[in-house]
Amino acid sequence: QVQLVESGGGLVQAGGSLRLSCAASGRFFNNYAMGWFRQAPGKEREFVATISWSDGNTYYADSVKGRFTISRDNAKNTVYLQMNSLKPEDTAVYYCAARFEYISKKYSPRDFGSWGQGTQVTVSS
Repeated sequence: QVQLVESGGGLVQAGGSLRLSCAASGRFFNNYAMGWFRQAPGKEREFVATISWSDGNTYYADSVKGRFTISRDNAKNTVYLQMNSLKPEDTAVYYCAARFEYISKKYSPRDFGSWGQGTQVTVSS
């Protein structure tokens, strides 16, 4: 079982930037895929981005493509989500997730078995 801890959320004005971090520990394998999801109040949890732990391949939701960047630091077992040009509609709780095996696709939350506790991102207009 892998444990995930997110950090880096906060309040930012529209057009601003934030970087989220997700530290992984525990039973963790090099062929894992890491993902970021978000959930706004009253809405379902939605896919944001994913990265292959082994080779760094990435895939993004259309809504964040060109504004968000997912990356990883293998030495620190940490995944990042750099969020630029933030919009009020990006306001949500952001969750880090892990699964065995990477596929370049728009994942469903049920594709992931390990989750962090979430970190709040609020973008004011």
